Amino acid sequence: MTLVPSTIPNLIGGTEQPAAGGEWLDKHDPNNGQILTRLARSHPEDVRAAVDSAQAAFGVWSGMPAVERGLILHRLVVEMEKERSDIARIVSAETGKSPRDALAETGGAIQCGLFFASEAQRLYGRTTTSAVPDKYAMTVRQPIGVAGLIIAANTPIANAAWKIFPALVCGNTAVLKAAEDAPATAWMMGVLGKRIGLPDGVLNIVQGLGEEAGAALVAQPEVGVISFTGSTEVGRLIQQAAGPRFARISLELGGKNPLVVCDDADLENAAKWVVQSAFSNAGQRCASTSRVIVFESVYGAFRDMLVRRAEAMRVGPTDRDDFGPLINEGQLESVLAAIQDALQKGASVLTAGARLVDAAHAAGYYMGPTLIENVSPSDEISRRELFGPVALLHRVRSFQDALALANDSPYGLTAAIHTRSIHRALRFCDRVQAGVAVVNAGTYGSEPHMPFGGRKQSGNGSREPGTEAIDVYSELKDIYLNVDPEML
Repeated sequence: MTLVPSTIPNLIGGTEQPAAGGEWLDKHDPNNGQILTRLARSHPEDVRAAVDSAQAAFGVWSGMPAVERGLILHRLVVEMEKERSDIARIVSAETGKSPRDALAETGGAIQCGLFFASEAQRLYGRTTTSAVPDKYAMTVRQPIGVAGLIIAANTPIANAAWKIFPALVCGNTAVLKAAEDAPATAWMMGVLGKRIGLPDGVLNIVQGLGEEAGAALVAQPEVGVISFTGSTEVGRLIQQAAGPRFARISLELGGKNPLVVCDDADLENAAKWVVQSAFSNAGQRCASTSRVIVFESVYGAFRDMLVRRAEAMRVGPTDRDDFGPLINEGQLESVLAAIQDALQKGASVLTAGARLVDAAHAAGYYMGPTLIENVSPSDEISRRELFGPVALLHRVRSFQDALALANDSPYGLTAAIHTRSIHRALRFCDRVQAGVAVVNAGTYGSEPHMPFGGRKQSGNGSREPGTEAIDVYSELKDIYLNVDPEML
């Protein structure tokens, strides 16, 4: 029993309902390719209804004291904790990740929710001085309006919490466009919200395809803030569509993240972190290590360590396995095509590099942990996010060469360095062009109370979560109070 319903409707105005056109989409189980559930195929009229519902609920929700909103959201956090195991089972069923990993992801989502529910007591403005006598100056935070939230399927419950909680605590109402590969996780958030008494229309959930439901949400002129996690290509389309109306836009996009291994590094520790960062969640993390930059003097020994560790990894859906399948067959085929293109250009595959076709894996969307060398930094595979369990090995002569290669990318999301030198570590963290820099560990996203985002084509400069997310979902208003001395 997976807890995933056979059909997954939209949630609009507190009511579950199919798409207006009566169409459904099949969601396949990534472990075996079978149909797991069917989700509503929403079109612009469904999105319009959801936005109308959010608008209708905005007055009451935004007029509620922020502390009261926080208490309601805290009840949602408590309910998530009570249903933690069931949420994790849904995440596992939809994504193919192990129950252990799904449970850990759910725990992270709960932490994120708790952080932002508590921020209701800290929606700080500031008071300051004025140059004018008898005048007081201050700022307050106010909600923007309807928030359009568009999420990816790689970490579906974490992504949902990442956006829902800060959007609502600031007083916005929301329309969440669920990832078509993880519809039930979003549906479960709606179920829990309804159970704890979240007012109807405050959180609406629309299922469907990105090019249909997602594009329609971005196009709605009443949507004042849009937050998107996904590919750079789609992020660019969102910017083009919503930018002309000056909507607030937050984009957390792709990465081609470097991990540098210096000649003074603890090589065993570095190898452990490379395989974890590159292959966890089947490489389907925007923060995944995809470029391993190794000093030439230790390249051979380190490569052999990586190969041994990669070949020892287990691929499958259980807690005994290191990672599971890719989210859908199209994603698997895209990764395999990129590898084939690299091979034709002279690359060498050290491990895996193909779909797993044995009896235990053939029906699912599985491939092994793949290490590739002999690729140029200018090759397409070096410059495009693959979103699969693939890492490229590059050799360099010096720290300066390593830093230059780390920065030679259209992306700038996360980066890591392994070294015993405080001097190298500090200079790398200062100079690497990334939103997150890590010393002697892996390339991972931020903790719930810390900002996450990237530079260049990894985002548009916004940061979520952390308190910085409050800046995404709220407006600042200056207020000036004047005293008439004659009225004292």
